[in-house]
Amino acid sequence: MKKKKAAQPLAKPADTHPLSVNEPYPVYFKTIKIIPSLKNFTYNEFKKIADKVPFTQAEWAVMLHISERTLQRYAKNNGSFAPINAERALQIDTVIKKGKEVFGTVDMFCSWIRSNPPMLEGRLSLESLTSAHGINMIFIQLGRIEHGVLA
Repeated sequence: MKKKKAAQPLAKPADTHPLSVNEPYPVYFKTIKIIPSLKNFTYNEFKKIADKVPFTQAEWAVMLHISERTLQRYAKNNGSFAPINAERALQIDTVIKKGKEVFGTVDMFCSWIRSNPPMLEGRLSLESLTSAHGINMIFIQLGRIEHGVLA
């Protein structure tokens, strides 16, 4: 029985002219890795994020689309979050970091988001953190504030 040879990536094409443009070299055999923080995102990791901001447990439950009771159960036995909830928590953490960078402190960012600030596309609120679209709108407005383009 013959052994199969391992597949080799295609060879790079030789340049025919010094000013010629070639297609990018394709990369094969790359594997996609699952981010381990999403797979094993526990309550202790969530607590590190939650301790940064003065949001209540009820507010976190709404933002993560889980019940308060589920959060309490995770707290009791350091349970793992579902990947979709872990991803939302990490997105909110990124927003918090950007807000701190723009406003100087997390408390200033939180009071800004609680004040329902206006923007061109409508108003932002704490409820904006419940959806990917809302989080994106917060990032857009923080970028505008950071660069002095408030309109």
